[in-house]
Amino acid sequence: MHDCLFCKIQKGEIPADIVFQDDDLIAFRDVNPQAPTHVLIIPRQHIATVNDIAGSDETIMGKLFSAAKIIAAQEGVSDDGYRLVVNCNAQAGQTVFHIHMHLLAGRNLSWPPG
Repeated sequence: MHDCLFCKIQKGEIPADIVFQDDDLIAFRDVNPQAPTHVLIIPRQHIATVNDIAGSDETIMGKLFSAAKIIAAQEGVSDDGYRLVVNCNAQAGQTVFHIHMHLLAGRNLSWPPG
């Protein structure tokens, strides 16, 4: 997607505070953090929403969770706890249509959220 914000970030066309990357994923700090630690984890492959995940995407989706575990440890929030969130479509709060996982930590996170 030529106009996708997250595609541009992962290609290095837009700067970001990158905290993790490998061949399949990239993770960076959210520019509008909702917690002291707020990292977005995205696949390099453009997948617009959870509704667009194909059977062939199962491995990359699992890698999002593995990366979250690594990033939480890196950020020092594993023991205290963290929340992982994936929004699907506008009514659920998705504003960038490139699938992404939010890793939030560093404060008490109430339930239910919003």
